[in-house]
Amino acid sequence: MKLRYAFIISFLALAFAGCKKYLDRPPLTALTDETAWTSEDNVRMYANKYYTDFFIGYGTLTNYDSTPLMGYRFSDDIVNLGNQENFTRSVPNSAIWSMTSLRSMNIMLDRIETRMKGVLSDEAYAHWMGIGRFFRGFRYSQLVFAYGDVPYYDHVVSDVDFDDLYKPRTPRNEVMDAVYNDFKYALENVRLDDGEQNVNRYVVAGFVSRIALYEGTWQKYYYKNNDQAKKFLELAMEAGDMVMSSGKYNIVTEYRALFTSKDLKGNKDCILYRHYDAAVGVTHSIATNSNLAESLIFGPSTDLIKSYICTDGKAWQNSGVGNANNFEITNLIKTRDPRFEASFYRKPQARNKGSLLYIIKFLPREIEKIVEDQGAPPTEYISTNNQTDCPVLRYAEVLLNWVEAKAELASLGGAAVSQDDLDHTINKIRDRPIAAEATARGVVKTAHLTLAALPNDPNRDPGVSQLLWEIRRERRMEFAFEYSRIGDLERWHKLDYMDTDANPDLLSGSWVNFPAELPALITTDLSVVSLDGQITAYNGANASAMQGFYRSRSNNGRLPFLNQVNVNPYLSPVGKVQIDDYAAKGYQLKQTEGWPQN
Repeated sequence: MKLRYAFIISFLALAFAGCKKYLDRPPLTALTDETAWTSEDNVRMYANKYYTDFFIGYGTLTNYDSTPLMGYRFSDDIVNLGNQENFTRSVPNSAIWSMTSLRSMNIMLDRIETRMKGVLSDEAYAHWMGIGRFFRGFRYSQLVFAYGDVPYYDHVVSDVDFDDLYKPRTPRNEVMDAVYNDFKYALENVRLDDGEQNVNRYVVAGFVSRIALYEGTWQKYYYKNNDQAKKFLELAMEAGDMVMSSGKYNIVTEYRALFTSKDLKGNKDCILYRHYDAAVGVTHSIATNSNLAESLIFGPSTDLIKSYICTDGKAWQNSGVGNANNFEITNLIKTRDPRFEASFYRKPQARNKGSLLYIIKFLPREIEKIVEDQGAPPTEYISTNNQTDCPVLRYAEVLLNWVEAKAELASLGGAAVSQDDLDHTINKIRDRPIAAEATARGVVKTAHLTLAALPNDPNRDPGVSQLLWEIRRERRMEFAFEYSRIGDLERWHKLDYMDTDANPDLLSGSWVNFPAELPALITTDLSVVSLDGQITAYNGANASAMQGFYRSRSNNGRLPFLNQVNVNPYLSPVGKVQIDDYAAKGYQLKQTEGWPQN
């Protein structure tokens, strides 16, 4: 049976790998539809099963799809050894959205409405309806961002009602208007505090700020629907305001420590986190891929490396910082924003075959020192033994969502971004503490972003204002290898940034002086790229010239994906089998816009 109709009629409250500490969930017990709706505790157990669907964190063991570092390697931030990953270029044989979780959420909302009004207090009733509607809106937004139009259900579907099961795709705006209403209800009714690591109104607001910003900018740039854009951008600001005005959160933690702590409880930078604990069998493997010992075929692209702002707040081409055009890693650590030092190892390494530069954002500083001293990481940082907590939702994201939404609204008739706005968002983030190890390496804080002296970046996309360009740069530095880059490019309608023909910096990695640093890699597979883009290949007699951005001669660009007939890289197609199945039952499933119907 297709996933589209793999609905769950009865339900079980699923355990999270037996771990109470994962988001502090209580022990879970199997329930039936006849016994579940008798107490608030039972509703809580039912809702608990959605946490691992939406708050994945670092995943578990080697299950790291949609996780930081491993799940988001498809963007202009990453270069792979050999072939670069391609966009979908043809309709698959079989692929379609899953409505299983939505069926479950609609059951929850239906049962609270029809069976629990006399069981729950008015306050509890409103809270749990808000939780159900938050998760339903979250899931529908995921489907819409992937497919555009999708069938919308706000009720429990009968598995014998084919007219309902095979209904046409609901227009995107209609679906997202329903999502908007679900989110507005949740923002007004979910509890401000429902206990440690339970979804509360601030968690809801943080995710709403993310989702509403995505939809608002998608509407502005892809559909050019300014009314819808304004509606969702205003919602993003409203949700962000709710978190920012609470006084509960702050930017107080050194950057790398946010991703490498073994206990994020009480951390003001985190609105929601996922806890890991080997004692109860819940571990991950993300830090393993930062441990300086693992052999990897991917690393940061030259394009990403060049994007980091200099410490005087200017682009490298016109910065007043000494040696700003020297791209040796040890110099970049001193001249670039502190997030560079916190994200990358300080010298090239042969084991990172994609870029020769390790991403160590997810490796604790003390483990970096152990590897340097002893040559190998401790067992805890090998394979699936990692126990570092994951910041699922950070306060810094809310700040950047808010200021971007305001900047976008300014072009639609809203108030302009003020210096005070920048000081309470971007500059607050730039003022975060710096680790002692980083200070010892010459790292200093980046100058504030000021409206009176916005950076003049020669590489700025001319279709993007100076202010928005710098807001987008800040997101790129802040969220590198986390969740957002490919989604940001999609919602800005800027997937052309991933065109390797137009941007050859996507095919090279870090700057290396090969004769001095990695002479063993001077082989016929090696080429380097100069600062002005000239490629020099090793020819057996020019070893001394092997200084520049590393580019393996085996690297190949992406296949064309823009302006291709019957290819739309911005939205996913549905499968041929599903279209044929609809037709066989007398219904029509339209293909996603931009893809061929048959």
